[in-house]
Amino acid sequence: MYGDPATIRKILTELGDTWAVVGLSSNQQRAAYGVAGVLQRFGKRIVPVHPKAETVHGERGYPSLDAIPFDVDVVDVFVNSALAGQVADEAVSIGAKAVWFQLGVIDETAYERTRAAGLDMVMDRCPAIEINSLR
Repeated sequence: MYGDPATIRKILTELGDTWAVVGLSSNQQRAAYGVAGVLQRFGKRIVPVHPKAETVHGERGYPSLDAIPFDVDVVDVFVNSALAGQVADEAVSIGAKAVWFQLGVIDETAYERTRAAGLDMVMDRCPAIEINSLR
């Protein structure tokens, strides 16, 4: 399992409230849009990361993780598994504290690399589901 309950709780409650959501656009039909809204309702600051750099849920978007001019605590990944490892590596390089791969996003090699770099990581889980279970 790639996200034990203690790690999930730590990421959601202890590591900080700034979440870069990679793949988040203004398309309300996409899962990223709904999940980002849930994270906001639970007090998280979401930072949309998408090539279009759109404003989503009132937050300014950026085209890439390295374009964000402030610290990010958690990188939430909504890209397909083939691209997820590169995003995880970028999360390490910007100094994020944790990486979260969404449901269906699986890259075991990236998981091991990210953990070896000292970051907490969850894979193939949804923070919007997990955060509701903490109440």
